[in-house]
Amino acid sequence: MDIIVLVKQVPDTTEVKLDPKTGNLIREGVESIINPDDLHALEAAVDLQETHGGKVTALSMGPPQAIDAISEALGMGVHEGILLTDKAFGGADTWATSFTLGKAIEKIEEYDLILCGRQAIDGDTAQIGPQVADYLNIPQVSYVCEIETIEEDALVAKTRLEDGFERIHCGLPALLTVIGELNTPRYPLMGRALDACKEKAPIKVWNAADIGVQTSQVGLEGSLTHVIKTFAPKFKRETEMLEGDTREMVGDLMGRLKENRLI
Repeated sequence: MDIIVLVKQVPDTTEVKLDPKTGNLIREGVESIINPDDLHALEAAVDLQETHGGKVTALSMGPPQAIDAISEALGMGVHEGILLTDKAFGGADTWATSFTLGKAIEKIEEYDLILCGRQAIDGDTAQIGPQVADYLNIPQVSYVCEIETIEEDALVAKTRLEDGFERIHCGLPALLTVIGELNTPRYPLMGRALDACKEKAPIKVWNAADIGVQTSQVGLEGSLTHVIKTFAPKFKRETEMLEGDTREMVGDLMGRLKENRLI
């Protein structure tokens, strides 16, 4: 079974700060890590490969330093990595990012399953997986918390709903987005991690020309959405002291909570 895992390198923080002038994320001084949900996708891919055989490929789009994320993936047991990096890819929205990843997957050609995390902590859109599946015209199942069975041409996945679960039978090839309940990611092996840092490491670096796209189709120029303004909302807290006897204060408080539909 040949599996592709979509991996993203993100800032190691949930408190993302924005440059007020450019609107871009401030990454200086913030350590980068593999997106947490993507670690669960990597673990699932390596586990499936160990059971069913085949090959696992980690695919990422980002700046040159994102090769560190691919190296970590190799340390977890991935067989090869592909980094899509080009100045033309910069500023891409989810549409342009999904298109770029889709073109790279088309170049890879052979795959039975694509796995990715539910969403990235720096964007929280949860759109990349479904959009890649739509571009490739393959089935997709999101919020997967368990892969129950997998065969040559189909699988059964259990997905998390707000009030329960859903069991889905899906043909292959397909794309799954996974959540943290799926597994516990393994730690990279030191030997594999060191091998991934060597010049002969199985990591390919592709640019726009390598995947056969024009610069007008990718990055900021190829994006369907453009950020006009970004800002951090300001919260103004006000404190009011209730006075009177206990019964009066409780009655007043309950009335205000009901008025604001908090109870």
